[in-house]
Amino acid sequence: MAISSLWKAPEINPANLKAKTFPILNPFNKYGRAFHLSWIGFFVAFLSWFAYPPLLQGTISTDLKLTPVQIANSNIVGLCVTLIVRFGVGPLCDRFGPRKVMIGCLVVGAIPTALTPFIHDYSGLLAARLFVGILGATFVPCQMWTTLFFDKNIVGRVNAFAGGWGNAGGGMTYYAMPAIVASLQRDGYSLSRAWKLSFVVGPFVIIMFVALMTWFLGEDCPEGKWSDRVIIKEQASITPLNEGSSTPDSYDSAIKTDKPEASSRADHGDPEMQAHANLMVEELEEVDQAIIEAPKWYDFFIVLCSPYTMLTALPYATTFGAELAIEGILSGLYIQTVKNSGEAWSQELAGSWGSMFGLLNLVTRPLGGYVADVLYVKTGTVVAKKYWMITCGVLEGVFLLWIGLVPSINIAGPLVANNFMAIFLEMGNGANFAVVPHINPHHTGIVAGITGAFGNLGGVMFNLAFRFAAIAGVTNFHAAYWHVGVVCIGINLLCAAILLRLK
Repeated sequence: MAISSLWKAPEINPANLKAKTFPILNPFNKYGRAFHLSWIGFFVAFLSWFAYPPLLQGTISTDLKLTPVQIANSNIVGLCVTLIVRFGVGPLCDRFGPRKVMIGCLVVGAIPTALTPFIHDYSGLLAARLFVGILGATFVPCQMWTTLFFDKNIVGRVNAFAGGWGNAGGGMTYYAMPAIVASLQRDGYSLSRAWKLSFVVGPFVIIMFVALMTWFLGEDCPEGKWSDRVIIKEQASITPLNEGSSTPDSYDSAIKTDKPEASSRADHGDPEMQAHANLMVEELEEVDQAIIEAPKWYDFFIVLCSPYTMLTALPYATTFGAELAIEGILSGLYIQTVKNSGEAWSQELAGSWGSMFGLLNLVTRPLGGYVADVLYVKTGTVVAKKYWMITCGVLEGVFLLWIGLVPSINIAGPLVANNFMAIFLEMGNGANFAVVPHINPHHTGIVAGITGAFGNLGGVMFNLAFRFAAIAGVTNFHAAYWHVGVVCIGINLLCAAILLRLK
């Protein structure tokens, strides 16, 4: 791929109007603009969705007098609603388009963010985290939006860049929120007032600005308006392919021309005319697969029950699920580790070191998607992408086992080990959504929603591991780590067995 393709107008596949190159440095082009608006929307959602964890172990627990169990419960509640909303957002993306769904999630999630100053007790914290969790569903329109604009030769890395840069919002939150609170306290605000106002002067204002920017600058799809996709389908008169069929129903019309002799030549095996007919069939298939259909009520359950969907959903539960759980406890782990060695870290310092885990997404998740695309081009098969995704999940589990079974009293141990583990975990996330666009092209939103929801389901399960790994009121982080590691390895090996069976 030429370097100039990073800023030039992209090469377009005429069959489906998707970009075959990645104009990442050209936000003025509609393809580059769609990419940047997709990841920025997900990024700013993290500023509120994950604004609580870096403050829980210090400011919020002190103000609301929270126990370790209550802190863990609030982390679980923050993920539960996202799990449910992601299931519903997928079909909405298929029906209304990802841009409108992205804006809706941002606006609805910004409202409880603005109401944070009214939190006065543990119950108020749970209610706030429950509704703010809606913002986590922005991941689904983020990934579907880029899938709509970029072709299969490059969609893996584009999805990985969008997801990775968006995920980096979790790392930025670890750095930004403690710093905003500290700044407000230096300006004379009390501890209680400072952390509550930080949600308004930071996340709320930024989220609303990005929602407006997405409304005025974004486009629904390469054709423009979302309704234009339906018009194109009617003009093409294409019947959707059934799973397992080799040619579309329009094959016969593809080889018939206005000249009877030409049709006769194709029917009788003329090589030139047959090659022309095959080319037309391939183009029709590409147009057909580019069309996102408005889902019927039963389509969700059909996609959910497909073993192919589970080959992305289950691994994502282990990679993104572990990421959600670990980002929720990093500050506590680092503060506890330093305390055990007789020292002390401030909330701001622990948050700064904790931000590294999420900020690695800027590189690691795109790398996972890039490797998946390279494997796809080299082998010509999606199976290579799937094995790469599973390999990342297994290696992530190995590092989780190492952290859990070899605890270190020196802070350098968990700092280094967590970030090495994050490399494979986050590459696995990128590899996963390089596979998602291949699962069911007509219902990409449903597949993305189910896969994303399973990521949150994994986050809930793994947060429960930290919730119950407590001795005398103190969380045993290392025990939870190796429990999570065993589950991650087991699920990914199970997926490898399923993949072999499906082959």
